[in-house]
Amino acid sequence: MESEVLLHMCTAAEWEAARAAGAVTPPSLAEVGFVHLSTPEQVSLPANRLFRGRTDVVLLVIDPARVPVEIRWEPGVPGDPESMRFPHAYGPVPAAAVTAALPYRPGEDGTFTPPTLSG
Repeated sequence: MESEVLLHMCTAAEWEAARAAGAVTPPSLAEVGFVHLSTPEQVSLPANRLFRGRTDVVLLVIDPARVPVEIRWEPGVPGDPESMRFPHAYGPVPAAAVTAALPYRPGEDGTFTPPTLSG
């Protein structure tokens, strides 16, 4: 399974901290050993679970070719479609792998839909 771009969700403040540090190293890296990523088609699932109604979410658009650590496609959490596999980066994601940081805003009802990324 491959995708032209991968996405990571965070707040603008978390992205600024990652840029200053030179790498995306969210708490999940220490907690479970990987950085949670998504494809554009699947990112709304975790967005609605984790950030529903929040207006401070940023989508980091990541070029997987620039990520020097292993990316494994693995099952999500209970409730996600059984056949869906999410990309997990097993190490820090270099800030240089991020090609864009885009605001990701929910609709009026607080829910997120898959983003439209311009190519």
